Amino acid sequence: MRGWWQELAGLVLPVDCAGCGAVRVLVCAECRDALSGAGEGPVRPSPRPAGLPVVRAAAVYEGAVRSLLLAHKERGALPLAGVLGAALAAAVLAGGAGGSGGAGGAGDVVLVPVPSARRQVRARGHDPARRIALAAAGRLRRAGVPARVAPVLGLRRAVADQAGLGARQRRENLTGALGVRGGGRRLTAGAARIVLVDDLITTGATLAEAARAARAAGLVAGPGAVLGAAVVAAPADSFRRIERAPRV
Repeated sequence: MRGWWQELAGLVLPVDCAGCGAVRVLVCAECRDALSGAGEGPVRPSPRPAGLPVVRAAAVYEGAVRSLLLAHKERGALPLAGVLGAALAAAVLAGGAGGSGGAGGAGDVVLVPVPSARRQVRARGHDPARRIALAAAGRLRRAGVPARVAPVLGLRRAVADQAGLGARQRRENLTGALGVRGGGRRLTAGAARIVLVDDLITTGATLAEAARAARAAGLVAGPGAVLGAAVVAAPADSFRRIERAPRV
């Protein structure tokens, strides 16, 4: 009920831009440009956790982008999922998408959102990563890419709040914490590309654990299947240039 009321209020009440405070606009043109995907690129935390797949991010986590993500996640600005989903879709596309095909076909891109703890979902009134993933899948389909969301990951045990934990502590906190729910292989069957998605990457511990769980459950067992990851934003120092091999 809380999520329903938040969404209704966001549609009918005057709002200011959650990124910069511009009056009477959900997201102003300048803040929307920051999430256009123009700054998209590969990101790699340092140190890089073992098993982390290639990760693409749409924007740098600073300024308006940071404000928009926090407004959506922590303050229940649910209509922001649209612009955040568009940014995530840009990162997914940059990482490569499957070929043509209908729903469930060999060319499908399957977005697997990183799950939130149930207590966090109850406190926030929604699951941020899942909501953004659904918006991203819709944007991909409108661009001609067959995409669907498969929320197959779940927490197998309680974990501590990640806020304030360092990279090593986060890895220890999450190791073995995620698993694939029953029927997960069926829901992801036939995917040309499985993309783990989240709103933000910092140390990479969460996405590395999600990748471990996906591999352990055999989600990426099909011929030619690829496992990648995409996020809306990442810290500036996580962006890495892809070095090209020297010509001979």
